[in-house]
Amino acid sequence: MHTLNLGILAHVDAGKTSLTERLLHTAGVIDEIGSVDKGSTRTDSLALERQRGITIKSAVVSFAIDGTTVNLIDTPGHPDFIAEVERVLSVLDGAVLVVSAVEGVQAQTRVLMRTLRRLRIPTLIFVNKVDRGGARCDSVLRDISEKLTPAVVAMGSVDAPGGRDARCTPYTHADAGFTDRLTELLADHDDALLAAYVENAAALPYGRLREELSTQTGRSAVHPVYFGSAITGAGVDALIHGVMELLPASGGDADGPVSGTVFKVERGPDGEKTAYVRLFSGTVRIRDRLPFGRGDGRAEGRVTGISVFDQGSAVRGAAVPAGRIAKLQGLDGIRIGDPVGEPDAAPPGRWFAPPTLESVVVPSPPASRGELLFALAQLAEQDPLIDLRQDDIREEVSVSLYGEVQKEVVQATLADEYGIGVTFRETTTICLERPKGSGAAYEIIDQGGNPFLATVGLRVDPAPVGSGIAYRLEVELGSMPFSLMRAVEETVGETLQQGIHGWQVTDCVVTMTHSGYWPRQSHSHAVFDKSMSSTAGDFRNLTPLVLMSALMEAGTTVHEPIHRFRLELPAELLGPVLPVLAQLRAVPGTPAVHGSLCVLEGEIPAARVHELQQQLPALTRGEGVLESDFASYRAVAGTAPDRPRTDRDPLNRKEYLLRTARRVG
Repeated sequence: MHTLNLGILAHVDAGKTSLTERLLHTAGVIDEIGSVDKGSTRTDSLALERQRGITIKSAVVSFAIDGTTVNLIDTPGHPDFIAEVERVLSVLDGAVLVVSAVEGVQAQTRVLMRTLRRLRIPTLIFVNKVDRGGARCDSVLRDISEKLTPAVVAMGSVDAPGGRDARCTPYTHADAGFTDRLTELLADHDDALLAAYVENAAALPYGRLREELSTQTGRSAVHPVYFGSAITGAGVDALIHGVMELLPASGGDADGPVSGTVFKVERGPDGEKTAYVRLFSGTVRIRDRLPFGRGDGRAEGRVTGISVFDQGSAVRGAAVPAGRIAKLQGLDGIRIGDPVGEPDAAPPGRWFAPPTLESVVVPSPPASRGELLFALAQLAEQDPLIDLRQDDIREEVSVSLYGEVQKEVVQATLADEYGIGVTFRETTTICLERPKGSGAAYEIIDQGGNPFLATVGLRVDPAPVGSGIAYRLEVELGSMPFSLMRAVEETVGETLQQGIHGWQVTDCVVTMTHSGYWPRQSHSHAVFDKSMSSTAGDFRNLTPLVLMSALMEAGTTVHEPIHRFRLELPAELLGPVLPVLAQLRAVPGTPAVHGSLCVLEGEIPAARVHELQQQLPALTRGEGVLESDFASYRAVAGTAPDRPRTDRDPLNRKEYLLRTARRVG
C-alpha cells in the first residue's frame, strides 16, 4: 500500500480543521463531523484547543483511499504557533493550502505559500467557505494569482456561491475554456508541450494534459485550485480526487538503512516520552536499538513501543517501514529535529522567522521556581523555540514568544497540566548584538592575578550578517588536551548568549589566539593535586572573562527586529495614517493607488506592529487590512523613549563574571 503524508495549512479560521473533519468523514473514518466551535473535532484534542477553538499543536490522523494510506497532518493557523508548522514541513509529501472564499488571501496565507514554494512542496489550493455569505470566488482566484503564485488554474466552477446550496462542478475535457487555460499554463513550464501546442493545439489529447498536470504539480511548478465547503461537503470529492491524482506518494527503500526525522515530541501521563517520526528509509522494529541526534549529542535507545496511524487512530504495531509516520517510545533524550538512524547531511533549515518577543515568567508563590523550571523544560521539549533561559544575574526565568496568544497558552498550560500559577512581566522585544569592530584579550596562567590554571586568548571579529557564530583556532590543536579545547569552544557559545548589553551576540568570528595548561601533577607519592593541575573547570571559568574583555574592546551594536508590512486602505485616508506610521518609526515606501484603494508597503519595528493593528480600525473606518512578517534586524538608532532598551542588564556583566571567578578561584 502506498503512503501520502499530507499537510493541511492555512491562516487561522480559514476552515483547516473543519476540512480535516470532512475528509475523515468522506473516507468513512468518522460517522459524525466534529465542530470546532463545540470542541468535538478529532485533531483538536487538547483541552485548550477545544476551549479556544484554535489548533495549537500539530496532529496526525489517517485514512485510506484507493489503496493509499493518507497520513493527514493538521497544523496551527495562528501565527503565534508557526513553529509547529515549520517542524511539519520537513516530513510532507504534499500539502493543501486552505483559503477562505470570504476573507481571501490573508497575511499568514502569503507567508505559508512563500515557504511551500521555496521548499518545492507539491501544493493544492482549496478555496473554502463557498457557502458563506460574502463568498467571492472569482476575485479570490485573482488574489491567489496576484498575491500567492501566478501558476494556478481553477479545477472547477461554483454555482450559487454564498448560500448552503452552493454547488461545485469539476471541469472536464468537454470544457473548452478549461482545457485552453490548462494547456497554456502547462506549456509555460514545458518546452515539448509548448512546441506541440504551437504546432497544433487541437491535437493535444486531454489525457496528456492530465499527466503533465500531475508531473508539474509534483515538482511544485503549478498549483491547481479547488473550490468547496468543508461544512456542506461541496467540492470535497473533487479535492480528494486531486490529492490522489496529483500529489506524489512517499518513496523510500524499506530494506535500506534506517533514516528518519522527529517532528513532534510529547509526554504521556506517566512522563514517558513519545517521538513522532517520519521514516524516509529502512524499517524500525520493536526492540531495535536506534541511534538518534547529531554530533556530540548522538545517543542510542531501544524502541519499546511503535504506533502507526490507521483509519483515524494510532494503533500498536510491530514495525514501521519507510514512508510512514509512527510514534516511537523508549528513546529517552530524543528531541524535536533529531535524525534517527543514519543522520542526514545537515540539520533542518529555518524557514520562518525566530520569535522576536520575550517575557519573564514569575511563579506564584515564588518558592515554586524549581517546579516552574521543570515544567518549562518539558514544554521546551515540545517547542524548543521558547528558548527557556535562566538568568543567574537577575535570578529570572524568561522565554521567547511569537505573540500574546502564545503567552496565554503557556500560562494556561502551566496551570492546567502542572498546577503552577504564573504571571508574565511586560512583553519586550528580543534584540541582538553585533560586533562593531575587532577586539582581543588574553590571560596567562600564573600571571597578572589570573586565579585559574589556564591560558586563554580570544579575538572577536565581525562577520557577514546572517552568518551566525564561527569559532576558529590560531593555536595548534595539540597544544592542549581535546577536553580543554572543547571546554573553551563550548563556553564561548554559552557566553555569547549575553553580550555587553545583555543580548545574544551573533554574526561574529571568535578565534583562539593563546592556549596553555599545567599537566596533571601530584606531589611525591601523593594523589592528584588540583592546585597543580589544570582542569576543564579552569577554562570554563576563565573563558567568559577573556571573551567579555575582547567584546568590550570590539564594542557591539544593538539591533532590533524589523517587520515588512503591507497596508491596504481607502486612498482618501492615507493622509491621516502617514503621521501615525512616523510615530511608530515605520518607514513606508511609495503608495500605489488603484482607484479608491491605496496599497502601502514598508518596514516597521516588530515591537510596534501590535500597536499599529490596534489603531488601524479607527484610522481607516475599519477598512484597513494589515499584513506583516519578519524581515531583518536593524541597528537601534537614537535614544528616544519609544525605542527598545539597548541594555537589558541592570548589572555590569563583566563585573558579575569577575565576582563569580573570584568565588570559584
